Amino acid sequence: MFSDPLHAPSWRDTIVLSLRRYLGTYAVLLFPPRCAGCGKFGTFLCADCRARVQPIRPPLCRRCGQPLTEGTLCHACRRGKFTHLDKARAATLYAPPMREAIHAFKYRRNIHLAPHLARFMHVRLRADVLTDTIVVPVPLHPQRERMRGFNQAALLARHVSMAIRRPFRDDLLERTRFTRPQVSLSLSERIANMREAFRAIRPHQVQGRSFLLIDDVMTTGSTLEACAQALKEAGAARVWAYVLARAALVDRFLPSEPLDVT
Repeated sequence: MFSDPLHAPSWRDTIVLSLRRYLGTYAVLLFPPRCAGCGKFGTFLCADCRARVQPIRPPLCRRCGQPLTEGTLCHACRRGKFTHLDKARAATLYAPPMREAIHAFKYRRNIHLAPHLARFMHVRLRADVLTDTIVVPVPLHPQRERMRGFNQAALLARHVSMAIRRPFRDDLLERTRFTRPQVSLSLSERIANMREAFRAIRPHQVQGRSFLLIDDVMTTGSTLEACAQALKEAGAARVWAYVLARAALVDRFLPSEPLDVT
């Protein structure tokens, strides 16, 4: 059985989460929040850490949103990285303190961070993405969702959909295989790991529609491409992806030859 990367939630995280669920607002008095970025008491993400978050700004690859120093397409997109995903963008760089906040949200089950993190997304979302768009989270396999206790992409997507007033659907796309964690894999391994890992359900509700895929972190985009492929094969007209944070690509993710993404 595969587990999430990094360490599992500590016994303290699990106990505090359970007590917060039972005690509701009273839990704040017993367990005051700590900033996920720096550990300061009193808030889930303090003003200093919010100010240190690095937004992604142009110039960008016009296809996948990778920051560029020159040109309009990144190295990987020039070699055909995406064939189904129409466009991908990210709100911030996957760097401190956003990296620590995402780790706390995703691996330490600090679900109270969801609205704070989603705000970085919806305030930067371009208006031309929104026309007739359905917001869809990248699904987890049911086994992994049971292990984690929630789907972080779905929590972010719900807050984004409410903020931009577009419908949220988490019943149109499912993960059919329990895949290996992507964190330790090369680009070709990530593509193979995600191949046929997703399936569109209710195809009659997918056909001809436009979708905004939401996830927490994008590295190579192989997960988003696999989701887009499932939606496109069910008849989707357009699939964009939007993530909270984008990891800067390293050498092992830059292909030297055309990619097999079929």
